[in-house]
Formats: sequence, structure tokens, C-alpha cells
Amino acid sequence: MRRKIFVVGLLSLICLSAFAQRRGKRTTAKKAVATAPQSANTTFNAQPAVDTSKKAKVFERPMDGFYKKANILSAKVTPYANLREADVVYAKRIWREIDLREKMNQYLASPKARLIDVLMEAVDAGELTAYDANPSKDDPNGDAFSNPLTPGKARSKMADSTIVDKFDDSGNKIGSSMQAGDFNADSVIRFRIKEDWVFDRQRSVFEPRIIGIAPLIKLKAAGVETDFQPAFWIYFPEARQVLASKEAISRNNDATGLSFDDVFMKRLFASVIIKVSNQKDERIKDYAQGIDKLYESEKVKKSLMDWELGLWQY
Repeated sequence: MRRKIFVVGLLSLICLSAFAQRRGKRTTAKKAVATAPQSANTTFNAQPAVDTSKKAKVFERPMDGFYKKANILSAKVTPYANLREADVVYAKRIWREIDLREKMNQYLASPKARLIDVLMEAVDAGELTAYDANPSKDDPNGDAFSNPLTPGKARSKMADSTIVDKFDDSGNKIGSSMQAGDFNADSVIRFRIKEDWVFDRQRSVFEPRIIGIAPLIKLKAAGVETDFQPAFWIYFPEARQVLASKEAISRNNDATGLSFDDVFMKRLFASVIIKVSNQKDERIKDYAQGIDKLYESEKVKKSLMDWELGLWQY
């Protein structure tokens, strides 16, 4: 009997102990829940939370038109046909000048897409190399691509230089330096082209291949305006990829997709011959003046056509 009473008492103590522990855990949890909002409020007052659900709307420029002109941006250059020295039966070097004031050439100076802007942007970006046009011992004519220029030096060639005086704090002149002026793209109204006319007997083709192109400028020396002269030369085979990815403005159709490379490869320009290779290395203006220079230019053009026509026998 005593043993039963002892067992019942022991079980009662165990039950009371377990009940006390559960009640203690519930009380602790309620205290934690009660203190949580105070902690949150304290944190909120210290630094407001940022609502990341609303993001700033990014501006998206609408497409200017109903289709995107992307073909010309990825255009590839059509390479020249391989030319061997053994296949060249006839060759003649020609220098031409393109005047952008002529009606057929005015689109090359369009404010929407200027040829000079395309070349200068490529030179500034390092995509093209400009070569010095000043004559030297190794390059008497200055068009043999012998002396490369830095982009900054090439741009300085496109503007007149002025003498800027330097003064000290007292106002006394201590020296002077040359400072390049601002470049005006509208001032470039002529380009010079150097090309070879070759007859390839392997393909029976008489064709021109442009070697170099140069913008012409008029500089002032001692207040006197000089004649047109090349600012620098660009190696045309290197420039073809740049020109092929830039669209030229067409007078008649906005959807032609005409590139500047097409302009030169398809000969979509008017020009005047100023020099043809000869034993005296003379320019046309060295032995012809006035209207006779144009007559001589047309005479050279006709001689090239006659040589090709003379190949045919009936």
C-alpha cells in the first residue's frame, strides 16, 4: 500500500515539473513576440527601409521609322581580284580631284553624312592611319604613305595655325607658340585620289584601283591664302571596311543602302585629272593653263578609253 502511494506521488511530481517547463517556454515566447515590434520600430526610426518594388523607368528611344537599317552596319568589303605582276600588260597612274561643289558630288558633303567626317572619326578612333603629305627625300611627292601621323597631329593639319603670344605676370612678352585653330568640316570642298589603271590579261579587264585618298585644304601663310594641298593621305585599301559600313546619302532614294565604298568602287563621282605619270613627273598645270587644263584632262581620259578599245579587232 505504501509502495503504491509512493509511486503515485512520484508521478505527480513529474507531471508538475513538465507542466511548469511548458508554461515557462510559453511565457518566454510571448515576451519575445511583445518586444519584437519595439525592435523593428527602433530600426525603422534609425534608417527608413527602401521600397525596391518600384524601380525607375529606363528611357527607351523610339525607332525613327518603321524599319531599322542594320544591313549596312554589318556590310563586308568585296575584295579585289588577285592581280599578278605577270598578268599586268598595261598600267598608268592617275591623280584626280573631286570637287564637292559639283552637282554630282554634293551628296558627299551632305550634313547628314559627310565623307570628311567619316574619315576623321576613323582617324581619331585609331581605325585608320593618316600619313604625312609633306614631301621628303624618300617621298618626293608626299603621297607614298611613308610617314604616319598621330590622330592629334592629323587633326591639327585640318585647321589653320595661329601664333599665340605668352606673357609673364608683369605683362611682359616672354615668347610665343603655334596653336591649331578649330576644324570646320564645311571647309573641305575637294579630295584628291591616287589610282592605278591596269589591264589584267588573265581576266581581260581594264580597271582602276584606288590607292589613296586625301582631303585638300587651303591654308593661310603670312596672311596669304595658299593653293589647295593635301592635309594627309589615307591608304584606301585599309579604309574600305570603314567606308563600307557608312551610308552615303542618295539624292533620289533613301532605301538604296549606298555606302561610301560603293561610291568609289562604282565610280559614282565626277572628277578632273590633274596629273598622269610621265617621265618628267609634271602636273597638267605645269604645262597647261586656264581652260587648257580641262582639255588636257579630257584628253587623258580619252587616251585611256582608246587604249582599251584598241585591244579589240574586228
